[in-house]
Amino acid sequence: MSFETDSATLLVMWLKEREIQNQSKHTLQAYERDVSDFLNFCAVKKLSLMNVESTDLREFLAQKVEQQQLSSSSLQRLLSSIRQFMKWAEQGQYLAFNPADDFQLKRQPRPLPGMVDIETINQILDQLKPESEVQQQMWLRDKAILELLYSSGLRLAEVQGLRIKDIDFNRLLLRIIGKGNKTRIVPFGSKAKDAVMQWLQVYPLWNGDFVPEANVFITQKGNPLGARQIENRVKFQAQRAGVNIDLHPHLLRHCFASHMLSNSGDLRAVQEMLGHSNLTTTQIYTHVDFEQLAKVYDQAHPRAQKS
Repeated sequence: MSFETDSATLLVMWLKEREIQNQSKHTLQAYERDVSDFLNFCAVKKLSLMNVESTDLREFLAQKVEQQQLSSSSLQRLLSSIRQFMKWAEQGQYLAFNPADDFQLKRQPRPLPGMVDIETINQILDQLKPESEVQQQMWLRDKAILELLYSSGLRLAEVQGLRIKDIDFNRLLLRIIGKGNKTRIVPFGSKAKDAVMQWLQVYPLWNGDFVPEANVFITQKGNPLGARQIENRVKFQAQRAGVNIDLHPHLLRHCFASHMLSNSGDLRAVQEMLGHSNLTTTQIYTHVDFEQLAKVYDQAHPRAQKS
């Protein structure tokens, strides 16, 4: 078997195993592209996998930077793909050892999201309503969005996809479908409840179809509000409040987490509310005490206390 055929066969075998393990199509395509690039580099150098050394990896990555101007994060992803492939090859005894195991790139520090203090958040959420009736209606919708983003640390897509049936006003709980279609239950505060209930009074005036499956947040024509529209309205309301920050949904999610942790110190509870990627739906429903979670929430969230 030629080197190229042998390497290609190993790659096909590895990708097939990853597919069986339910890796996403997008991830598999990235793996195939990254590892194929490296195998092509080895083929040009007439270098077998058995003889690859860390200096070869460094040369390959330097070449990618020079040719494609790859960022640090792209290089880390590329190296991760190669490392996983060669680890699999080593475990299958196609390689004597994995030279990528001990090869490290210096990681660039990841910038932390900005932070907004509680007083500024309150300035945005408690601003006076506009004078015109139409703008008042839009404010009631936007205020409900802002309150839920900050009240429960929701992602943009989670607010956008929130349905009327997902809100339990009696227990102040939201049923959220998060990343990977994972379901979690999160509390929301009394101020968020008031804001959503006021918005729902406007809902039928905007041709909203008040049925359980309907989206909570809609346009004036009764259509579901889009992600970009939500982003723009969040920015607009910060500007209208006279706050000189680039407010966006993820920043409100970050503030939720930071303020909750600062006031409660309960990392586990905040982790659950955020729907951290390490938590599965089963873990949520079998391990979380919702009464305790709600208690932590009521004691710690700045806008959960009853007025």
